[in-house]
Amino acid sequence: MNEQLTKNFYPGHATCAGCGIPAIVRHVLDEADDSVVVINATGCLEVTSTLYPYTAWKVPYIHNAFENAGATASGVETAYRILKKKKKIDKDIKFVIFAGDGGTYDIGLQSLSGMLERGHKVLYVNYDNEGYMNTGGQRSGATPYGANMTTTPASETDIGNKTFRKDLMEIVKGHHLEYLAQANVAYIEDLRKKTKKAFQALEKGPAFLLVLQPCTNVWKFPTSDYVKVGKLATETNFWPLYEIEKDNYKINLKIENPKPIEEYLKTQRRFKHLLRPENQEVVNYIQENINQRWNKLLKKAECQF
Repeated sequence: MNEQLTKNFYPGHATCAGCGIPAIVRHVLDEADDSVVVINATGCLEVTSTLYPYTAWKVPYIHNAFENAGATASGVETAYRILKKKKKIDKDIKFVIFAGDGGTYDIGLQSLSGMLERGHKVLYVNYDNEGYMNTGGQRSGATPYGANMTTTPASETDIGNKTFRKDLMEIVKGHHLEYLAQANVAYIEDLRKKTKKAFQALEKGPAFLLVLQPCTNVWKFPTSDYVKVGKLATETNFWPLYEIEKDNYKINLKIENPKPIEEYLKTQRRFKHLLRPENQEVVNYIQENINQRWNKLLKKAECQF
């Protein structure tokens, strides 16, 4: 493995085979030019990287509860600014939060909003695997419509999760950040470019990255397929790659001939029930929602030119 990529996050953690979280962490931290302090909400990354008495972290690291990553980072960043003003610290430090969707969309949303509203210079990275994967695969505010999860199980008479995922990008965008972006672990170069922009934006305030992280354990696909599944999420317009800079939208990859959503659904057992003939209307409904959201995004991006 590239030694540069392991300088901040070391091999030997316990993430599942086929998990993309380590790739997200390594490539995000590799774009930091300064020293880094990591704040990590309870979740998959925390439990697999800090198995006592071992740790995969090579940087100062703070573990906090599900709900308070934003508050923890706010306090640490404020203390740093005060100490630097008093000349007790002379080096530049970047503060990075890593949190899953449970600690971001749901339990930690209030703390995240407070941090953004106050303008703390922190990069918040949400690795989004669309559920509470660390505690058994319960649905979260990021879970797609129709997904078979432990708290929204599918059956002969039930399609599974009955709500569409929260539009977290729009929620965060409402805080008027200098920079936020939606990325995908299957498109590493795009993620790195967005991370670089996010770190540069910290000069003026917080930045936010929402990164899709396919979960082989709960989504139920072969461990070697996380890049394939991630790419299909973007190739079907389920997960567009775009950024919002100073409230201006920019689409980073336009799929000329998007694949039907069935191509994405059929790669995962959590959607297996939707592919039965009697659920075709449900699939059509999901496709209509994707088309509507994509067209809205196109209009938001086009009106910037």
